[in-house]
Amino acid sequence: MSRDSTMTLERLQAFDDAWARKDVETLMQFMTDDCEYHASVGPEPGERFIGKDDVRRGFQIMLDHDGGTVSIPGNLYVYGDRGVAEWAYAQTTTSGQTVVTRGCDLFEFIGDKISLKNAFRK
Repeated sequence: MSRDSTMTLERLQAFDDAWARKDVETLMQFMTDDCEYHASVGPEPGERFIGKDDVRRGFQIMLDHDGGTVSIPGNLYVYGDRGVAEWAYAQTTTSGQTVVTRGCDLFEFIGDKISLKNAFRK
């Protein structure tokens, strides 16, 4: 189902930048009122958060979970009412080893807002 979308690559980049800053208040400005967030961790296949208040909570849980990491920029794509963000982050273990986790987010847009953020990591 195609929905009218005015999402731009620049706007998705601003969302990605806010995620890297762990700025939940700014992130929520990009979300629809009935948004969904499907996290890449939690009960398999990942915890789901529905509605703006629940999504805000889910974003905070995930950002806290990834605390102490350094974001590595990735490619972003906008295709009409869908989008993709490739991402990675690095974390140094207590033994001094750097571990890189990679993932992607699949997005659905309504207008210039995000209605779904579905995250996957490996």
